Amino acid sequence: MQPEAFFLPAGAAQTTQNDQRFCLFYPAECGASGGAARGLVLYIHPFAEEMNKARHMAALQARALARAGYAVLQMDLLGCGDSSGDFGDASWQSWVSDVLQGCHWLRKQSNTPGADSGQLPLWLWGLRGGCLLAVEAARQLGAPCNFLFWQPPAAGKPLLQQFLRLKVAGDLLGGQAKGVMEGMRQQLANGSPVEIAGYLLSPGLASGLEQAALVPPAARGPTQRLEWFELSTREDAGLSPVSTQTITQWQQAGYRVGSHIVHGPAFWQTTEMEDAPALITATTAAVCND
Repeated sequence: MQPEAFFLPAGAAQTTQNDQRFCLFYPAECGASGGAARGLVLYIHPFAEEMNKARHMAALQARALARAGYAVLQMDLLGCGDSSGDFGDASWQSWVSDVLQGCHWLRKQSNTPGADSGQLPLWLWGLRGGCLLAVEAARQLGAPCNFLFWQPPAAGKPLLQQFLRLKVAGDLLGGQAKGVMEGMRQQLANGSPVEIAGYLLSPGLASGLEQAALVPPAARGPTQRLEWFELSTREDAGLSPVSTQTITQWQQAGYRVGSHIVHGPAFWQTTEMEDAPALITATTAAVCND
């Protein structure tokens, strides 16, 4: 299956000349679902270098969902991949706006039968930091959607801290690490970007990520779903207390939640490209379990 590659103009609120997002669209193979598409899926990639390491797994999953009858859109956010702009141009809200633009495209222009009527369920599929973007976009979408989370963080602050540590590790400053971390935070607070591992981190992106949390948007009916997936190479792995608490919050908010621990590597951070075929199989089965 070869996806359709195209450039999607950015939303009106942030459009400048040549402001476009690179997209890959996998049309639903409707024969798998009796002649009609089963739903729409928007993939929201993770933060910085994690996006590049996860590309292969994202493509494998997109193809699997398309074969199962789902129309899938992958989008490179502002300043990422083949989209216009530099990473340093991005703010948290600009990325949220990109996600909303992808949702609208799937509904209105994907040429998927039933998409524009709202009959097909929309899934926001996030990996790591992409899960946080999915939640914020859903709050602004004004329409019901389902969520598919791969290795979701409960909040963005640990992700930001992890990213900032790359600067410390890269400079091999050892005992000066605390001072360097505080210096970077002060620089961001003063409105200046910080260069980390080849990425220019803007204050608007840093503050948005730090404040982001996986708090469930208000449910818009009894049928909204969340499928939560975590990977581990341990045979006895279980959900962490933080994950369990977050899932409980989503259940209390009215979502039908399925939680899954799947055996596989942390492919978004491994040195060599690795696959997690069990995750592909389990994710496809969970999403198709209407």
